[in-house]
Amino acid sequence: MAIGVTQLRAFVAVADTGGFGAAADRLGISQSAVSHAIAALERATDRPVLTRQPRPVPTLFGERILDHARAAVAAVAAITVLAADPDARPRGELTVAAPPTVCHGLLPGLLTRWRADFPDLTVTLFEGEDDEVAGWLEGGSADLAVLVDPRPAPERGAVLGTDRFHAVLRADHPLAGQAAVDLADLADDDFLLSVGGCEPQVRELHRRSRSPFTPTHRVRQMSTLFAMVRAGVGVSVVPGLAAGMQGPGLALVPLLPELARTLVLTGPVHRPWHPGARALVEAV
Repeated sequence: MAIGVTQLRAFVAVADTGGFGAAADRLGISQSAVSHAIAALERATDRPVLTRQPRPVPTLFGERILDHARAAVAAVAAITVLAADPDARPRGELTVAAPPTVCHGLLPGLLTRWRADFPDLTVTLFEGEDDEVAGWLEGGSADLAVLVDPRPAPERGAVLGTDRFHAVLRADHPLAGQAAVDLADLADDDFLLSVGGCEPQVRELHRRSRSPFTPTHRVRQMSTLFAMVRAGVGVSVVPGLAAGMQGPGLALVPLLPELARTLVLTGPVHRPWHPGARALVEAV
């Protein structure tokens, strides 16, 4: 079985873009060349890796090998960069994964800075929940990730900062104008839990305030959470970086007791780092 990086690169491109034509544009080759590369990969593995109708998506086997294909393509790209000039400024493409509030509050500034400092490096952002982000990093879908309260702390990571938790209240809530609000004082309000990744921290807040943890609703999308609070369904708790996402009619008020999450930018633990990933972390 002879599997080449050209085949894997084409497979990853089709899986990411959802089409042979779009993959060809990304790779700068013809659509026919992409089709031939996929066909060669399927002959080498003796299994289909993509379904063709109505649009190309990975088969079950394709899903199983996709992360490995990404890792192989990234490794070859890194080797190519180092072989060309080990002392050159980083170049190529890499992916950064981060939770939604980090994408909203921190990544725009970082992306702008990286674009100025590393013009030969193309950074693509993947937004996902905390557990998804960690899985993408170790699975090979991302070269860097912003992890929340990682345990143990990565040895080569960079702490981006800490992010205090806030209560989400309607603007007409009696406590909305306070400088800070004790979580225990919200015990009479129905509690809406964001299950996107901060549940451990929210549980810890309830433990510290000696308040019962009895969420009335569990909501995954931040926009839905804000809409429900705005409609008067209840109150919630979100990281401070969510400020600006809530829209009109809501207030974010710092919580007591204080609790902050630590945000760490890091590369994978169990595979080599892309040279550009190391440069971005060192720049931070």
